[in-house]
Amino acid sequence: MAEPARSPDVEPARSPDAEPGGNGPYARRPDAPGSGVPGPGAPEPGVRQPGGVRSTQHTEGSAAGQAPWSQAGPLSSSRSQHSQSVGTVIIAGLANLTVAVAKAIAGIVSGSAAVLSEAAHSVADTTTELLLFIALRRGARPPTTQYPFGYGRESYLWAFVAAVVTFVIGAGFSIFQGVEAIQQRHEDLDPLVAYVVLVVSFVAEGISLTRSVRQLRRRAARWRVSWLRVARRTPNTTIKAVLLEDSAALVGLVLAGIGVGASELTGSPVWDGVASIAIGVLLLVVATTLAHNNIALLVGRAAQDAVRAEIEQELAAVPDLRGVDRLMTLQLGPEDILVAVKVNFADDASREEIEIAADEAERRLIARNPAIRYVFLDPTRRPG
Repeated sequence: MAEPARSPDVEPARSPDAEPGGNGPYARRPDAPGSGVPGPGAPEPGVRQPGGVRSTQHTEGSAAGQAPWSQAGPLSSSRSQHSQSVGTVIIAGLANLTVAVAKAIAGIVSGSAAVLSEAAHSVADTTTELLLFIALRRGARPPTTQYPFGYGRESYLWAFVAAVVTFVIGAGFSIFQGVEAIQQRHEDLDPLVAYVVLVVSFVAEGISLTRSVRQLRRRAARWRVSWLRVARRTPNTTIKAVLLEDSAALVGLVLAGIGVGASELTGSPVWDGVASIAIGVLLLVVATTLAHNNIALLVGRAAQDAVRAEIEQELAAVPDLRGVDRLMTLQLGPEDILVAVKVNFADDASREEIEIAADEAERRLIARNPAIRYVFLDPTRRPG
């Protein structure tokens, strides 16, 4: 059933845990339809694009006498989310760098292959965080004439490279170390240093993971879903990468501790090698998961089914709009969605009524989901 029409002046209920800022979901951008202030390069109201397609590009900017959008509304939320992602990556990178040095020293002193594998794990994570930072910076660049839809998808390229680094440096080295430890069977392990470093590393990685989960909880509160669901479905692969890496780091530390402890109790270094191989397999799973997600988004994955359902729901509530013939969406970046819709209007609708309905449709879509940055409507009439 279509959602009842809502007044643009009535703000729907929001979760008390949602991020602050803005005048509610129905706050308009200075360049949004109906605001009276077209964005840079946006078509004038009522002007059709070639082929009868009506398009709207929602960009940053402010009009004279109006507060810039950074002070309120969805774009402010988008910027806030980007800043939070950058902060999460920086904290994770610093934690991983510190832990990598400590693990390397502990691995050399203790002679533990599992601890050395964890050092390689942290080196891979540190490199990954650097690549994710580059992804965030380059992907957030504004659109240009040559790249009219922005650079959001470039962030997926760098995130994919980060997954490859995790695969090569982390998984490859860990498995190699484990096999070598089993074959050579060194029995001169000194576990005390390894235990201390593993405990300290667990605390550091836990702090980084807590920040990642906190950021996901904020998003989950805004959408009124669980943070685990957000983690599974978010198109922001940077957040997903940090979450998976930190989770894998904690599991890897536990595996390393078990390997060192089992080797100490049995006097056999085989368990240390087995733990190292297990860490490598863990990193292999993480790298494969991240690579698969980023490849799908690079190829051009549509927005999530829930987003498509919201779009159809909002369009169904627009007066004079009688149906949607075809709906296409494209995830342009972590916070950018393109919507292209072939819609049909009432047979007796005038051109002015169609234009008003098109403006209403655009306004509703942006109000419902601020990540929608580009809307293309192709008005048609049903045959007969």
